[in-house]
Amino acid sequence: MNRVLAHTGVQYPIVQAPMGYIARSQLASAVSNAGGLGIIETSSGEVDACLAEIEKMKTLTDKPFGVNLPLLFIREPRVVDMVAKSGVKFVTTSAGSPAKLLPTLKAAGLIVYHVVPNLSSALKAVEAGVDGLIVEGGEGGGFKNPDDVSTLVLLQAVREKTDVPLIAAGGICDGRGMAAAFALGAEGVQMGTRFVSSAESPVHHNYKQAIVDADDTGTVMLNRKSTPCVRALKTQRTAEIEREGSFDRSIFGSVKDVYFGGDMEASLALAGQTVGLIHEVLPVAEIIRSTVEGFHAIRRRQGERSLAGGF
Repeated sequence: MNRVLAHTGVQYPIVQAPMGYIARSQLASAVSNAGGLGIIETSSGEVDACLAEIEKMKTLTDKPFGVNLPLLFIREPRVVDMVAKSGVKFVTTSAGSPAKLLPTLKAAGLIVYHVVPNLSSALKAVEAGVDGLIVEGGEGGGFKNPDDVSTLVLLQAVREKTDVPLIAAGGICDGRGMAAAFALGAEGVQMGTRFVSSAESPVHHNYKQAIVDADDTGTVMLNRKSTPCVRALKTQRTAEIEREGSFDRSIFGSVKDVYFGGDMEASLALAGQTVGLIHEVLPVAEIIRSTVEGFHAIRRRQGERSLAGGF
């Protein structure tokens, strides 16, 4: 049995990434209703709003959904207790060690997967007692480890050393990516940029169109020698930051002007390298349907060739 499906209770092992401000009930409910796993973010720090979104999810879907708890951004400890008591059964943790949250979350009967950017973090998370891992390569958008490892390599490294269920993230937006991830040992995939550019995503049309218009070199890693390190769409603003070498965290104070105001130069438009593979804005249900169909079509062809002794 697929362990990710067993842990989440969803129809398809496709998880929506917890993008700050974006991963709320409008998008997450669409993902859950289409058979995937919608995730509510808490990285925005808007605790009351995020808790309200969790409650709103219960009115928008009767399907499973999860919540992300990024340790680096948890300014109010009460959010952990509130999530544990919310009735949610699946939580992802990220941006730090999950050890400090696990006693509370496991005592509440939650399944916990931790996001890891390298093998060392994966081994520590497994030792701490997580139920599974989200293995995120450097191709993904948003906050990154400056010493990035590609999903292709990282999945193999983590699978070689662990036996917990893995969800692959970074560089995946369709059935081809999903099939590749499963070939390397994943039992599920997480997609962020693909869902940011979906019809149900709450972001401004300009943001979605910028993703569609970008090519395979359309993103850039910024702040590799400082913190936070992020992957974002190339814009005039990011070109200036590259020349200067770093940026101040205060730049995120105007991120809503990008996300919801459509001013692509106001802050950083976080996105992954899959921008080069996304060519149109589609409904979430269509994205999930085509991903699943593409995945099975590729697996069938591979199986037929293998049975015939071919390549």
